[in-house]
Amino acid sequence: CQEASYQQLGEALCLFYVALTRARHALYLVATLMIWAQARLLNVIVQRTIALLRSEVENKIHRLPLAYFDSRQRGELLSRLTNDVDNVATSLSMTISQLLTAMLTLVAVLVMMVVISPLLALITVATVPLSLWLTASIARRSRTLFVAQWANTGRLNAHIEETYSGFAVVKTFGHRASAQQRFDELNSEVYKASFGAQFLSGLVSPATLLIGNLSYVAVAVIGGYQVATGQVTLGGVQAFIQYVRQFNQPLTQIAAMYNALQSGVASAERIFEFLDEPEESDSSTAELPAGGGGRVEFDNVRFGYQPDRTVIEGFSLVAEPGSTVAIVGPTGAGKTTLVNLLMRFYDVDEGRILLDGVDISSVSRHSLRERIGMVLQDTWLFAGTIFENIAYGRPGASDAEVLAAAHAAYVDRFASSLPAGLDTPVSQDAGMISAGERQLITIARAFLSQPQLLILDEATSSVDSRTEMLIAQSLAELRRGRTSFVVAHRLSTIQNADVIVVLDQGRLVESGSRADLLARRGAYWRMTRA
Repeated sequence: CQEASYQQLGEALCLFYVALTRARHALYLVATLMIWAQARLLNVIVQRTIALLRSEVENKIHRLPLAYFDSRQRGELLSRLTNDVDNVATSLSMTISQLLTAMLTLVAVLVMMVVISPLLALITVATVPLSLWLTASIARRSRTLFVAQWANTGRLNAHIEETYSGFAVVKTFGHRASAQQRFDELNSEVYKASFGAQFLSGLVSPATLLIGNLSYVAVAVIGGYQVATGQVTLGGVQAFIQYVRQFNQPLTQIAAMYNALQSGVASAERIFEFLDEPEESDSSTAELPAGGGGRVEFDNVRFGYQPDRTVIEGFSLVAEPGSTVAIVGPTGAGKTTLVNLLMRFYDVDEGRILLDGVDISSVSRHSLRERIGMVLQDTWLFAGTIFENIAYGRPGASDAEVLAAAHAAYVDRFASSLPAGLDTPVSQDAGMISAGERQLITIARAFLSQPQLLILDEATSSVDSRTEMLIAQSLAELRRGRTSFVVAHRLSTIQNADVIVVLDQGRLVESGSRADLLARRGAYWRMTRA
């Protein structure tokens, strides 16, 4: 009978062990699933946050005035929009998951310590403010260095981008050594700031461990006294000491992660500084009236890029519908500034610009720019095909309209010699097509946009004589029935202009037809003789 009882007990223990093993495996499985779910959830949160941040940055770019980009290096701006955003993402991904785990461990261990001995728990917690103060002090100093690190990284990227864009000039004029020296200087600044930031970050863990060891010693001394007086058992103190170690470990991790976050905070400050930049003011949502002949009037316009430096002074001009106005003058006279004001890339300081009697500052920029086609002196092609670059001039244009624009600007002539024709991939940096062919593509864009006003800012500056002759007739057709402003240094390109305006130092020197200006023997006459 007794043997039967032992056998039943053994079977029960065996079943209990099997059940316990299964339960343990189940707990392991649940823990693994919870860890996976936590990692996935945090990853989704971080990546969505960064995606929203990138969207905010992209939207901000389109709301900034042209003056912002004119006053900053492209490489430094790109560093903020790419490197800094990526650094914020990395900092969040590396710290948030560990931070949550460490905080939960900290709370759980603290509860167990309070259960064993509230006094010893109080002594342990008493060192936490000192650890927090020390961590915050180091973090403030490291954040300053992290800001300097990322600012210097931006300047380094700007130098690299500038050197790469002008690589041919650097090679031609033998400035490789000076470019390398400048790179070494900027690289050294990045190194110094980065080394200082990382050095301070490395002080957090040992400093926190030192303070934790002080609490460990205090607990051992006072705990020994409590054992001697019978307040706590020896096993309780031993268990508490183990909990102190478990308490200090996540506390050190939290301090280290908080300091590591300073790199991300430094990048975030640079991003939010960009997001806080003043935007292009466009309070009006009014549209330009439909129709209109395209009469443009500059009424006593005054403008300066800086308050103490006037570029355009008291400029007045009337361009009748369908007329071609040529703007000439020496370099720096304000020719390009005038067309920038007409496009409302900048707003006038005084005076008005009227389009068909409507002050352009009273309507939305979008409404105004829909009426204007522009061929800039500096061509720009987006990554895509020739066809897509032409189609950029008017979204929604049919294939036939794009092909007609390509034919009108003689793009199809050189494109036919390319392997893929108009489907040939191009970009701003690609060397497959010449500068003159790039200019033809931008002219084709203007054909496609079918504007009411046309601005040609040095439109033939990158076109050779033969190509210039080819497009002269097409440009004349493009200008027909449209008010056109032509900015050019070569006087041969404006002989058929209805009005020629001569600028000098932002002032209107003289204006009239070519015959009238030659008869006056004034500034324009002297330019033709130069």
